[in-house]
Amino acid sequence: MNLRSPAFFILCAVSLIASGGNMALQSVLPAIGREFRLSDTLVAGAFAISALLWTLTSPFWARLSDTMGRKRVIMIGLWGFVISMTGFGLAATSGLEHWLGAVFAFVLMAVARSVYGLFGSAAPIASQAYVADRTTADERTQAMSLLASAQGLGTVIGPTLAPVFVLPIVGLAGPMYAFALIALVMLVVVWRKLPSGEVVRTPSPTGRPDRRDKGLWKDRRVRDFLLYGLLVTGAQAVNISVLGFHIIDELASAGSGLGAMAAREAQPFIGIAMLTGAVATLMVQWGLIPLLKLQPRELMRWGAGLALAGNVVSIFAPAYFGVVVGYAIVSMGVGFARPGFTAGSSLAVGPSEQGAVAGLMMSLAGLSFLGPPVIGVALYEMAEFAPFAANAGLLALALGVALFSPVLRASSPAPVAVAASEPPASQPGPEGGS
Repeated sequence: MNLRSPAFFILCAVSLIASGGNMALQSVLPAIGREFRLSDTLVAGAFAISALLWTLTSPFWARLSDTMGRKRVIMIGLWGFVISMTGFGLAATSGLEHWLGAVFAFVLMAVARSVYGLFGSAAPIASQAYVADRTTADERTQAMSLLASAQGLGTVIGPTLAPVFVLPIVGLAGPMYAFALIALVMLVVVWRKLPSGEVVRTPSPTGRPDRRDKGLWKDRRVRDFLLYGLLVTGAQAVNISVLGFHIIDELASAGSGLGAMAAREAQPFIGIAMLTGAVATLMVQWGLIPLLKLQPRELMRWGAGLALAGNVVSIFAPAYFGVVVGYAIVSMGVGFARPGFTAGSSLAVGPSEQGAVAGLMMSLAGLSFLGPPVIGVALYEMAEFAPFAANAGLLALALGVALFSPVLRASSPAPVAVAASEPPASQPGPEGGS
């Protein structure tokens, strides 16, 4: 597959829009929760349902993309995104404008988000499998990484544009309406322009459906990649979920250096912090990875180590600027880690298992946002340092896997040639995480 082709550009645009919309939502969600006067833990917990649905449906979409076709499943995922973001925006507006009670409006927001949980994993899974169908093993790390660099760019665009769309009429719900409209346009582009018939696929060498994917998570070829990915994405989900609340509380303090601010006033500063983290990720993806030409297991080691260091910084760093620095270092680590375990797992299996391994790795997105954000925010309400200390423990385990796993030590894929004009990036994260 030509990585400069219109088809590949379309797949990158799909990834960018989904990531941008989800990060925009993540950036305004803490302020919405504080406006509704709800517990921080309740705000995080309500969206665990969406994460659970994402986890349960990911293998289904992976299998369906093998039989129905990648393009159709991408379109299903985009429809789910449009409906979810529109419904979320309408529910948020109803609560913020006091047309509905805050609790009822928040329940409707959780229901709308659950729609994304059901359908959201379809597009990234089918996109990854679409690329895997059309690349050789030597090309795949670069192709997967470059596809997901659009997701990294989305993490820049989403938080940056979110304050722009917070307008007088639509308020904090504005970013949801904007990204729903953009995704609707993208859906039409996929329908009209994305090729669907250039690859002849069979689910297995025999031509019959291969059900080995149901036990792939136990397969020693991918098991350690899965464990590593679960630890890293779980820690990242905690960092993302805690960030907004942490910044609101830091800026509410007169000693922040910026003057005491209300939750709504803190929104631009949340966007700046998320933007800084996204830029740090892109620096890794577009600069360091092409320069160093690291292989998957090396990416995993650097990723876990940097993310661990970032959480340690978050424990001891003072005030708003310390929060931003810690989050940026974590984001650099994730920028290394994601292409490592995603490309590594893809290279570890055969052509007939690409859809299955894509679904398995994408299910990490749901698992990481199922329990960790709720636990992390609950720990944060107990003590400010607690979620970062817990993350340090998870990432120390991930670093141990990357350093000492016999499977990873034994694997030795061919070096990946990366052109300077085609920098790799990370595979799409859970609900838009980088």
